[in-house]
Amino acid sequence: MKPITVVVHGAMGKMGREVVNALCHETEIKLIGAVDINISQSYLILPDGSGKVLLSSDLESLLTDLKPDVMVDFSIAKAAIPAFQIAIKKKVHVVSGTTGFTNADLAEIGKLAKANDIGVIIASNFALGAVIMMHLAKIAARYFDNAEIIELHHNMKADAPSGTALSTARAMAQAKGKPFNRPPVEKGDILPSRGEQVEGISIHSVRLPGLLAHQEVLLGTTGQTLSIRHDTIGRDCYMSGVMLSIKAIVKLKGLTIGLGPILGLEG
Repeated sequence: MKPITVVVHGAMGKMGREVVNALCHETEIKLIGAVDINISQSYLILPDGSGKVLLSSDLESLLTDLKPDVMVDFSIAKAAIPAFQIAIKKKVHVVSGTTGFTNADLAEIGKLAKANDIGVIIASNFALGAVIMMHLAKIAARYFDNAEIIELHHNMKADAPSGTALSTARAMAQAKGKPFNRPPVEKGDILPSRGEQVEGISIHSVRLPGLLAHQEVLLGTTGQTLSIRHDTIGRDCYMSGVMLSIKAIVKLKGLTIGLGPILGLEG
């Protein structure tokens, strides 16, 4: 069987490097090129010593020359949106772990993918355990009226709350069919210590060296609480989800949000 050919956008970043390394160990997927704005050479030496691939800061030219099946993106929303537009118009499927897209951005990406008969997967988290954690939180959300989220990440993570925490809160409210109850405050009071409110859920963000990525969903009702927690020990935990998505996206059309549908966790 012909391998799925891949170009990595944002290849020199921390997650991009993890993707490149993981692709070196795949037999059904082949890395053929890499893109990043910060480059000083025209080739990327593969970490397993198997050779090298083209490295460029010009995504459009690289996609034109190499004609990959899939572009894997780990960048920032500002850079990802024009990259998506280029890739989709060139009939290249997209798998992205970039966060920070607005609803308008997602609607436009979905419209463009559908018009070009191309598949796009955008997931805030590719760790299978995190995806299952979010799924379980959605199930529990139907039975509790109060919930909070604590998310903990390394001190170099700039955004807060995390994309995963925001996705979790919104998915929980959607599953419940209404916002959660948030403890009342007196009119006009501002309580920043209570975290950012999303759909009635307070999200508390912790940023410390020594952490990687962790999230705990806490739900409470009379006389009891329920905790659902996922801990990321190493960035390699995301790679199984990325590889699964690459293999799935070549058979899909339009926009897919999250790994839930890929894993059959849509309920």
